Amino acid sequence: MLRVWFEIPLWQRVLTALILGVLTGYAWGPEAESIKWIGDFFIKSIKMLVVPLIFFSLVAGVAAIGDLRKLGAVGGRAMILFIVTGQIAVWLGLALGTFVQPGAGVDTSAIQKGATPEPNPTTAVDMILSIVPESPVQVMADVAVLPLIVFSLLIGIGILMAGKDGEPVQKIFDSGAVVMQKVTMIVMELTPFGVFALMAWVAGTLGMDALVSLAKLVGLNYLGCLLIIALIYGSMIKFLAKLPVRDFFRGIVDAMAVSYSTASSNATLPVTLRCAERNLGVSNSVASFVIALGATINMNGTAMYLGLATLFGAQIFGVDLSMGDYFLISILATLGAVGAAGIPGAGLIMMALVFGAVGVPLETIAFVAGVDRIMDMMRTTTNVSGDAAVATTVAVMTGEIDTAEMISADDV
Repeated sequence: MLRVWFEIPLWQRVLTALILGVLTGYAWGPEAESIKWIGDFFIKSIKMLVVPLIFFSLVAGVAAIGDLRKLGAVGGRAMILFIVTGQIAVWLGLALGTFVQPGAGVDTSAIQKGATPEPNPTTAVDMILSIVPESPVQVMADVAVLPLIVFSLLIGIGILMAGKDGEPVQKIFDSGAVVMQKVTMIVMELTPFGVFALMAWVAGTLGMDALVSLAKLVGLNYLGCLLIIALIYGSMIKFLAKLPVRDFFRGIVDAMAVSYSTASSNATLPVTLRCAERNLGVSNSVASFVIALGATINMNGTAMYLGLATLFGAQIFGVDLSMGDYFLISILATLGAVGAAGIPGAGLIMMALVFGAVGVPLETIAFVAGVDRIMDMMRTTTNVSGDAAVATTVAVMTGEIDTAEMISADDV
């Protein structure tokens, strides 16, 4: 029986748990709160992963860039494009969440918020000083995400500067990142049980309003991802690479299909490389470096979603966010997306990072966990498309592309 359970794809188990949880909640009513502790256990398991996953993944991601002195134009241009498009993506998510307000109108008076620390009002100087960790160990214990991210980036840069002497340390962090991905996969196996309990609690105490808001969130997630693909990546190919946009998307259609079905950037990596080299004419050296790096740190779909989900939670629970909070969300969502492993469901862990920094209750995860896989599929497609777009653009800028290899409309 147990073997049969694990043979069912996780997303199918989660979707089934979502449906059963909603039905149970409607039938049971407010008494469904008695099983909420199962969902709380799931959320605590997610919180447990935040610090080690960010620490190992960010350090390994920065170290994966290689020798900064040798990367030159390819690495510099790729990093600039990753950062700029990531910031545009997260502000797009914030804009969609602000104007549409998918979480507005849900009455949460029937439930109690957990002990999520409220953000303290700080000045710009205080924020600048707070990013320097006086004690990295204390920062990890307190789950102070911004100084943790800064410390992780510095460790990664230090490994690059150390060259060969830093390789043994880099291997430790590479192995640590892989181990944390495996641990994440173990925790993700708890998702069906957590989703069932949380959705029963939500449906039993909040009713149909919460589910309508959830449907709006799913729609905005798809809209935001489609806008990133069509406008940001399309403009990059048309104006920076000066290549036919239609031919570009025809060339990566296989990678987009695989990424949507697997919801994993890492699993799609071989297909993305093949599409970039065979269909788009990108040189092997540029494609292998930029796309492999992008699969680790280029998560525009995830960044957009983290911004959108944070506003969703703030609207549901009535948390007022200042413009300073918006800027903090933009930074943490971009860097948090970098730390998100390229495996299904990792975005849920990154939510705890962003939510805690601006005082959004972690109960928000209860609303989104059940349909996260549906949204994750589209986010991954966005991420993978971005990897190919950046690789193609950088290849054009550095003369490492054979445009004759790019498929034309007549070839399809």
